[in-house]
Amino acid sequence: MDDYRRIADRIAGDIASGRLRAGQRLPPQRAFARRHGIAASTAGRVYGELVRRGLVVGEVGRGTFVRATQPGRPGQALTETATDAPVNLELNYPSAPGQPELLAPALAPLLRPDVLAGALGPAAATGTAADRAAAAGLLATAGWRPGPEQVLFAGNARQAVAATLASLVRPGGRVGVEPLTYPLVKEIAARLGLTLVPLAADEDGLCPDSVAAAHRTAPLSALYLQPTLHNPTSRTTSAGRRRRLARAVTELGLPVVEDRIWSFLHPGGPDPLAAYAPALTHVVDGLSKRVAPGLTAGFAVVPPQRAGAVADAIRSGGWNAGRFALAAAVRWIEDGTVARLVAVKRADAAERQRILAERLDGFAVRSDPHAYFAWWELPAPWRADTFTAAAAARGIAVTPGSAFAVGAGRAPDAVRLGLASVAVPDLDRALRTLAGVAAGKGPGGR
Repeated sequence: MDDYRRIADRIAGDIASGRLRAGQRLPPQRAFARRHGIAASTAGRVYGELVRRGLVVGEVGRGTFVRATQPGRPGQALTETATDAPVNLELNYPSAPGQPELLAPALAPLLRPDVLAGALGPAAATGTAADRAAAAGLLATAGWRPGPEQVLFAGNARQAVAATLASLVRPGGRVGVEPLTYPLVKEIAARLGLTLVPLAADEDGLCPDSVAAAHRTAPLSALYLQPTLHNPTSRTTSAGRRRRLARAVTELGLPVVEDRIWSFLHPGGPDPLAAYAPALTHVVDGLSKRVAPGLTAGFAVVPPQRAGAVADAIRSGGWNAGRFALAAAVRWIEDGTVARLVAVKRADAAERQRILAERLDGFAVRSDPHAYFAWWELPAPWRADTFTAAAAARGIAVTPGSAFAVGAGRAPDAVRLGLASVAVPDLDRALRTLAGVAAGKGPGGR
């Protein structure tokens, strides 16, 4: 039944036309159901569809609010309503100045007809020996260097996460995660039929005792972790804690999926968990942040005995990298382009963190000088949903804490600020505005 989508289309039209304004609260779902003569479950699907389209934010029982939107184009279909806020601190893809000019030279040889013919097909999950060697060198750290035979390729890091989890966990299986985790992992788990189990964490990351306790309650099939520049808190787990986690998972025989997508920003950071538990740890990474999301590749570095199972999952899921994208990625790695972009983005992240520290001085902001995002624990009496709506009313999109929370407990009254995607002057202006909102200054202030 598509009735709920037609109702969502009408609400989207009201938002696009301005009849529903940014920051306006929608009625509770039961009241919405009575008003429209539909079942409460259908109202829930309508609200879920509006959230999926990025038109509203909020949580059941706490309020649902219209996000900031761009005016629709004349004749634009309702399902195509533009939803990007003028200053979007939800998206988080860094771009270095002059990046297209840096990337273009490596693409020119691929455009020769004789080379292009071979570059337009799909790539095997194993790539070529040269592909694997280049990726292994890129991902190596001071105390860890993966063997090229351990490297597999997917279209991007998210697909590598999905394939690795699919290879490890059967539908209905339980995956331990940090209590705040990457939102798309929640979507991946739902599509694969997996249950995410929030485990206890502190300022140093996941607590090893919580892994064992959860496993005793009902066996876990795997862990998914972000120990370096954790999204959204920017926390980096110490080497000592990683050793204790490695001992815990080794004693339990518990596989780990370690997401290192932001680790390139942390020079000299701790070695991955794979350095301490190599037989169990599957490292996932990619080029979407180092380079760009439009032409990228994802990497899965797996224990040698698991290469076949993960490769099969990549193939059966349709998650293979494109041959052209992989060929371009290898050229960028080998000619030093990726290294140059990483250096520029590290400096850019540091500058944006400096601005963040100045503009939100005095607030409870958790971040890292190397990170492209920050976790803002809001001052009372703000809640994450109402603050997100207040920001949207001022043309600024932020991500509420509920997007990252796992489990049925109350979501934290915090928001994540993505610092990477907007121009520096826009970021500075947006942070000034948000500071004023949080302090209760200006229209709608508290």
